[in-house]
Amino acid sequence: MPIPTLTPRSRNSAATWRSAKNMPGSERPRKSRPIWKRREFWVRRALPVAAGLFLIGVLGVVGLFAWYSRDLPDPNGIVDRSVAQSTKIYARDGETLLYEVHGEERRTVVELEKIPFNLQKATIAIEDKDFYKHGGIDFRGLFRAVFTNIINLDVTGQGGSTITQQFVKNAILTTEKSYVRKIKEAVLAYQIEKRFTKDQILKLYFNEIPYGRNAYGAEAAAQVYFGKSVSEVSLDEAALLAALPQAPSYYSPDGNHVDLLEGRQGRVLQNMADQGYITQEEADAAKEEDTVAKIIPRREVIKAPHFVIYVKELLTEKYGEKQIEQGGLRVITTLEPNLQQMAEDAVSNGMAKVERYGGSNAALVSLNPQTGQILAMVGSRDYFDAEHDGNVNVALRPRQPGSSFKPIVYAQAFREGYTPETILFDLITNFGGTPNYIPQNYNGRENGPVTMRKALAGSLNVPAVKTLYLVGVNDAVNLAKSLGYTTLNDPDRYGLSLTLGGGEVKLLEHTAAFGVFANEGVRQSTVAILRVEDRNGKILEETNEGEGERVLDQNVAREISSVLSDNGARAYIFGTQNSLILSGRPVAAKTGTTNDFRDAWTMGYTPNLVTGVWTGNNDNSEMSTGADGSVIAAPIWKSFMQAATAGAPVVNFTAPKPNDAEKPILQGRLSSGETLTVDTITGKEIPSECVDEWPEEFKKQKELEQVHTILYFVNKDNPRGPVPDNPASDPQFTRWEEPVRRWAEENDKLVDRPAKEDCDLRTIANTPKVTITSPASGSTITGNSVSVSATVDATRAITLTKFVIDGVEITEDTTAPFQASLDVSDLENGYHKLKVIAYDTVEQAGSQTIDVIIQHESSGTSIYFTAPVPGSRHAISDGAISISVVAQSAIGIDSVKVNITDANGVVTKLSTSSASGSRYSTQWTPLLAGDYTIQAIMTDDDGETTSTDNLSVSITAD
Repeated sequence: MPIPTLTPRSRNSAATWRSAKNMPGSERPRKSRPIWKRREFWVRRALPVAAGLFLIGVLGVVGLFAWYSRDLPDPNGIVDRSVAQSTKIYARDGETLLYEVHGEERRTVVELEKIPFNLQKATIAIEDKDFYKHGGIDFRGLFRAVFTNIINLDVTGQGGSTITQQFVKNAILTTEKSYVRKIKEAVLAYQIEKRFTKDQILKLYFNEIPYGRNAYGAEAAAQVYFGKSVSEVSLDEAALLAALPQAPSYYSPDGNHVDLLEGRQGRVLQNMADQGYITQEEADAAKEEDTVAKIIPRREVIKAPHFVIYVKELLTEKYGEKQIEQGGLRVITTLEPNLQQMAEDAVSNGMAKVERYGGSNAALVSLNPQTGQILAMVGSRDYFDAEHDGNVNVALRPRQPGSSFKPIVYAQAFREGYTPETILFDLITNFGGTPNYIPQNYNGRENGPVTMRKALAGSLNVPAVKTLYLVGVNDAVNLAKSLGYTTLNDPDRYGLSLTLGGGEVKLLEHTAAFGVFANEGVRQSTVAILRVEDRNGKILEETNEGEGERVLDQNVAREISSVLSDNGARAYIFGTQNSLILSGRPVAAKTGTTNDFRDAWTMGYTPNLVTGVWTGNNDNSEMSTGADGSVIAAPIWKSFMQAATAGAPVVNFTAPKPNDAEKPILQGRLSSGETLTVDTITGKEIPSECVDEWPEEFKKQKELEQVHTILYFVNKDNPRGPVPDNPASDPQFTRWEEPVRRWAEENDKLVDRPAKEDCDLRTIANTPKVTITSPASGSTITGNSVSVSATVDATRAITLTKFVIDGVEITEDTTAPFQASLDVSDLENGYHKLKVIAYDTVEQAGSQTIDVIIQHESSGTSIYFTAPVPGSRHAISDGAISISVVAQSAIGIDSVKVNITDANGVVTKLSTSSASGSRYSTQWTPLLAGDYTIQAIMTDDDGETTSTDNLSVSITAD
């Protein structure tokens, strides 16, 4: 049927259409549809319009891309741009990270290979599962996000960003939530995808994305949250890190949505399993981990904080704040991690006693005196203890050092010609001034005439003030400055109180000054930084060990070390058993306590390690009576030094050279103007030729004093010369003479010129000869006591016999036969020195020392030598030397080995065989002459080791 022709619409057009439509039949005609509802209309007219609109849309999108691209950065420059990186401060091993110095962003750039597979896939699984499929923009996700935001009337809602877009947002653009920024983000993401590989984009992402706590990048996040490198994170930790970037603040483990963080972590793991990156079993196992409990509490992740802040200040002073916070420097410091931990433990463990005496804080500094390098620094008990101002580094704060400053004054005296044998009167003296300065000793007692050795070792105050007067305050201050003190700039303010700690010093500088004594007069500048590298590994600075600067005569330094390491010289004040000695190792030490117990110090050193300890209150308030340096600071010092030197070779101090033989033992002014030496026992004058004939041992044990003089006074300008012709011209003459006169009268010392002593009175031939008859040398004592018998062959009658073990007097006997029963129950198993000393009527003494072995029954752990004898001498021609050890362990013994170390530190290792039961033995054939130390090490069945103290022997060539 032909289709009717459409004509212009008229009144009859509809009828005509109907009639044509209904021509075949007589049915009622149907009503026609509007033309815009007809398919033909859309085919012929609407489709071209739609195509045009689509083209306009495309052109619009292209136009928008072009418009927003005009001011975007060039993607090619992204890799090369300067990214702010944290400066990392390491310990001296270059591996122990102490701290990251950063500004607002904590960041560390790492290669993609350092990012573990699990973290890469966890991030992709939760953030962008089609990362390897799209070209930078996930249109489906983007439209879904836009639709959701429109429905919710929220332009800041869902993001729908790919990993590439997230990188663009965080690294190049801002995080502003707007459609304009979103378009820019899409444009740049598209450009980046065209220029970079997927792996390159991942690397950029993992080094830029924020994870919260100011951590930018995966490496910084791993360090902040778990205290480890990102390469070390486990599967569950990787999942938690991947859960954070979507909303770091909302999901923060420090906030109120930890449960949602754990839920998102679980979703990450499940996504990884669903997407085939891990098995379901692995996902379930990781979900069981309590990962949140592994997170480091939110406080500065910092080790050795006071030292680190000190280093940061040094770096900032040189490089500036911006370079330190953003330059990505790698800083290797001098800090020794093991020693730092020992120092922190010593301070922490010692605080209970400090607090008992009203103190609240302590600080410790330890240096290598030969290099000046800081090995440990504890600026306070706890850096994070706000209650006690823990962030204050007391090691850098000026505090009064008390008597610990005395060695500097005596060092100046020794420089000027005084010696450790110079005698001063320890008598309460009014030194004048306004008000009058009248110092007294710590215990309030007077000791009469004492040598400078005893005065310094016993920390007597009056002789120290006299010494400072003799050398002059200015000279003492000048020496202090050459030793490295920077705080002593007002000598007039200190006056004679300087020697008792009247001037403030810093613990770090004080420790370094004692290091000059340890280094025999050579000062090394204090060093905290070994090397600084820029972000590309270029070395900006590097510390080389220098020769240092000699600021003190070598022999003067040795004399100070000799005095401070002389435990016998201080025993009259501190006792023989005190906290200033180390087991089996020579050490020099000095304590200090300020007025009203505001500060308590202990300073001490071996030739290789110097350590200073301060205790007190940050606000300088008083502690309770008795808070002496030897009581509260010395235990901390000893605890650290004992741990720090354990297992290290024993190094002895070099003895000082003898003083000028022509120098009188004592100088004083007599009415005749003569100088005499007087024996304290006989009261007779000792002619110089008699002294020359004395046995050396007798010279060491005798204390001579000038008892006839009314005033002891030396020539300040010539200490080794004659007594000044007119000592009364000195303004201190009368002040010093008055107490000496009083002392002489009270002690019946004001006598006429004494008679001269016969030079034959004391000779080597007249020295008592002691023979220990029981026990035999080298014998083993198994009980809790030992019976000792000795015979004495002497020209004169024997008035006293002393029985001594390991330098400690146990008992004495006054009548022959000389016998004693000594309690040895408290002695440790192993070698001990038994000594018997006999004194005649003029106190000339003879002695014999033997080695004995104490062997108590023990069910615990112990190890000790039974051969060779400590200090014994052997010739190379003697051949093999037998070494015997007794080792016991309730757990069971796996092995006993012997290490033999020569003077150069070369170690010879020997295995032993079990002779019977707990006895182990081996043979050693020395090839070279020299001094050796022997140490035995027992390893039990649990792998724990126990070692003996070092045993010394000498090998001679003949």
